[in-house]
Amino acid sequence: MSENETKKAASSWLGVAVDYGPLLVFLGVYRWNSPAEPNAVSELAAIVAGTAAFMVAAVAALAISKWRLGKVSPMLWFSTALIVGFGSLTIFFGDPTFVQLKPTIIYATFGVALLGGFVMGKALLRILLEAAFEGLSEEGWLKLSRNWGVFFLVLAVLNEVLRAQMDFEGWLWAKIWVFLPLTFLFTLSQVPMLMKHGLSLEDAKDEALKDEPPTG
Repeated sequence: MSENETKKAASSWLGVAVDYGPLLVFLGVYRWNSPAEPNAVSELAAIVAGTAAFMVAAVAALAISKWRLGKVSPMLWFSTALIVGFGSLTIFFGDPTFVQLKPTIIYATFGVALLGGFVMGKALLRILLEAAFEGLSEEGWLKLSRNWGVFFLVLAVLNEVLRAQMDFEGWLWAKIWVFLPLTFLFTLSQVPMLMKHGLSLEDAKDEALKDEPPTG
């Protein structure tokens, strides 16, 4: 593997780590503090501890993105701001509903924004990601924005279904074992379209994975 390929691979994995690292911290701290026996007070304490760790990790991930990748996309700024905002509400009111609603609001906001931009003929994904896929045509950008917009709305609905059907820990695990694989598969599913609109196979895979929107 060449030095350039190594850097691209490292950049792609760093993007995944920045997106899902805080969630893993949340899950780890929550599990560490969760009671062995069902106890409402101890369970809430574990959720509050996990939420506080989640907020700190999210801000750290944003700083790492700026340091290692040289940029922080508007999408990451927005998602981090909501993590801190809704995390604070969870801690203040002692209600995990706020932190569980955060993904739904993020997904719905991005989905509506991207589809609205598509209807107006504007590829907002390029602006929100601050990405520049060299060679990708304007039509390709529009289709990518549309496809991610639809996918975000699907994730918003899925998050609400899982939130209603699962307990808090089950919902947390679903973020790792359901949302992460779905996002990875969806990202790869966009490669043929990207190739059709100007990118080589190698560039399509690299850019799609490196600059995928935050979904964690």
